Amino acid sequence: MATLKIEGKLVGPWAMELGRTWHDLWASASQMPLRLDIRGVTFSDRKGTHILREIVRETGAEILSDSPLTQYFANQAKSAAVLEQEEN
Repeated sequence: MATLKIEGKLVGPWAMELGRTWHDLWASASQMPLRLDIRGVTFSDRKGTHILREIVRETGAEILSDSPLTQYFANQAKSAAVLEQEEN
């Protein structure tokens, strides 16, 4: 299992970099199961939340969270990903 650890603010250019990074990581890891460690995330804008949702939707990633704030980000990513799958 590959783990992608995310810390700090997931906004603007950093969200875009995460978008590029996870694609490269998942491809190089032969699409093995992915774990997102978001315990260090302190803020996520709309783009950051979209990237998290995309990762969960496309990889089925497990999300590690440890506070009400990071659990909120995890719930947003999971619930939105489920809704998008149901719409398709």
